[in-house]
Order: sequence, then structure tokens, then C-alpha cells
Amino acid sequence: MPELAEVEWYRKQWNPGLGDHIVDLSLHARNRVFRGTNTRALKENLIGEKLLRSRARGKQTLFNFSGDNWLGIHFGMTGKIRVESANFRPDKHDHLVLQQRERALVFTDSRQFGRVRFHHAADEPDWWKSDVPEIISREFDQKFVDQFLDRHRKAPIKAVLLLQNGFSGIGNWMADEVLWRAKILPPRRAEKLRHRERAALLRAAKFVAKKSLETLGRDYSDLPRLWLIHQRWKRSGICPRHRTPLRRATIGGRTTAWCPRCQR
Repeated sequence: MPELAEVEWYRKQWNPGLGDHIVDLSLHARNRVFRGTNTRALKENLIGEKLLRSRARGKQTLFNFSGDNWLGIHFGMTGKIRVESANFRPDKHDHLVLQQRERALVFTDSRQFGRVRFHHAADEPDWWKSDVPEIISREFDQKFVDQFLDRHRKAPIKAVLLLQNGFSGIGNWMADEVLWRAKILPPRRAEKLRHRERAALLRAAKFVAKKSLETLGRDYSDLPRLWLIHQRWKRSGICPRHRTPLRRATIGGRTTAWCPRCQR
């Protein structure tokens, strides 16, 4: 599932189309990714308009077009954005194709847990507006984290990190990375974390978000060799710090990896 940094990278894949008009549009209107979306309005309003700018927040992107048009894309588990040549012909999983004279802007999603939304108005859509601060922002501070942990005090901390109304953009691998760096055992209840552990959690979340945006989010470069991500996928994965074999369990419905020596 694309997470904060991967979403930022995908957002930039449509940058070659900035400033160019949409000359045609094709979509599979009945597919699940368009649930709740007026696909007729989407097609009628976007053709002839220019792609002006885009933003990423958490696990979704927002594309602004001329004529007061907004296109939102949530990537779900398998959603991807890419650019193809002007003579591109969509496959069955290419649910939305914005045709420009020199290229095609494509959204594909094989499992259709993602979502495409459309909004026609001068102001950005309500579904984009959020009171949840981005992790790299100043508003994402100790007070916000403490209040959020207190609201979910009975839940395992790994499950809390996956809640998008608190830790926006954090998914499975990033949550494991944060907890490994903060030296917190994933199944521990949020209420059991001491003050210094909550402070370590905040620092680790900001570090992982910032550094992953600087690497994955920039050009999909590999993250530093000593990050947990390179070992957590391996059946015989080891802790990058001291080569202790990792342990695994399902927490919050997601496969979780941790080091029994670092995270006690």
C-alpha cells in the first residue's frame, strides 16, 4: 500500500502534464474506484481544461485544473499514477486516462481499493480539507500526539500508528520503522507508554516521514541501508543494529516486524 513518501512520488509523475490541456478522457464509470463520483460531470468539466498544480496529503493527492475543477485520487492498496505516450490504449485496470496532445496521464488500480473523486467549485473540496496535521508540520507536536494516544489508550501502539486521523500517511512499513527507532514494542497498549517513550515516538515519526520524503518522495531512491524496511520483508530478516533475528505477528490486522532486543 502506498504510504506518505510513495504518494508524494506518484503525485509528481503527472508533472510533465502541468500547463497542458486535457483533450480527451476515458474511464470505466461503473468501476468501484468511482464510487460516489459523478463521472459524467468529471468528463464534461475536465476536457479542454489545463492541469495547473497538485498536492499530496497522507495517502491521497489533489489535482487542480483550470475552470475550478478538482480531481482527488486515493491510492488504496494498489493504486498508481504514471505517464504514457500520446497513443496509449488503456488496459482493464487503467480506470482513468487523461489524454493530452503529447502524453496520457493514467491512474491504475488492480484491486480497486483506491478512489477517484471530482469537485467543481472555486474552493477546494470539503473531502480534502482536514484538521489532521501533517507529520512534518509544526502542528504535529507532543500535545497532539499525547491527546491522540489518550483517545486510543486501549489499542496496541502499532494499530494506533495506522489510524489516518492521527498519523496521516503512515502505513505498515513506516509504522514498524517508527516503533523500531523509538524502541517501543508494537503490541504495547498506548496507555502503557511513558513520557519519554511518547517523546521518542514523536521524534521517530518526524524523522521517518522527513527522510522518506527526501528519498522515496524525491525520486524513489532506496532508503538508507541501515533502515529496518530492508529486513522486515525477509523471512530471515535481522535487526540492522545488531543482527538479532526479527519477530513477527499480526497486530491491527497487519503483519508486524520488530527486534526483540531493541523493542522490549
